[in-house]
Amino acid sequence: MRTLARTRHELAAYLQARRARLSPEDVGLPGGGRRRTPGLRREEVAALAGVGLTWYTWLEQGRDIGVSSAFLDKLAEVLKLDGGERRHLFLLAHARPPAEEGKTFCVVPPPVRRLMHELAHPAYVLNLRWDVLAFNAGADTLFGFGAHVPSRRNLLWLLFTDPLLRSRFTAWEEQAPLMLSSFRRDYARATQEADIHALVQELEKVSPEFKLWWRRHDVHAPCAGVRRLDIGGEQVAYEHTSLTIDADRHLRLVVYARQLE
Repeated sequence: MRTLARTRHELAAYLQARRARLSPEDVGLPGGGRRRTPGLRREEVAALAGVGLTWYTWLEQGRDIGVSSAFLDKLAEVLKLDGGERRHLFLLAHARPPAEEGKTFCVVPPPVRRLMHELAHPAYVLNLRWDVLAFNAGADTLFGFGAHVPSRRNLLWLLFTDPLLRSRFTAWEEQAPLMLSSFRRDYARATQEADIHALVQELEKVSPEFKLWWRRHDVHAPCAGVRRLDIGGEQVAYEHTSLTIDADRHLRLVVYARQLE
């Protein structure tokens, strides 16, 4: 109970601070001259959020009242919160993070590119659509990403359409369905994105295996483990893991390391 009381107090202080940084002009209201205190008034936030002034005042006072996710989303919009601020609002109000829509379009930050190229192991960066946004020389040697134009440099597309990459995976018929089941979890986070739907639809047209396995709706493969690759006719075991490098952009760094015997 003490934890909940402290969270309500922090929520109240957070709302007051976010309200104070906004001017009426920021939210499309007339300025109305100087104010005794900076920022929006409580009644203005309440009206914009579609709730009564008394109820919103109770919220800012840290009283024990329940709030819905829909209201928190609206309040985040009114207070012009960015992604991190919105998550903080949800954590203070619900003690759990909000559901977030995944985005497939993003750019790899320069520090991540430098880190990737400095790694001694093959590594590449994926978004939720599994576009290979960046890769180092080791990954290019293993998977041949550089041979494809950026618009076709998609790991899922290459896995099912590129003979070279297909031959790289030992027992492709066993590994490909597992990788596809891992992709489905990312797909579920970005189902509102048109480009990820287009990728699936195109693969269903060109790959009978993809079409068959996609419609099984399997979701069970981890994002780490051991994969066996065919390197010059020799089967080599690689441990691989996936590291989140930018949660807001839904980017992760995939690293392969040759398994120690």
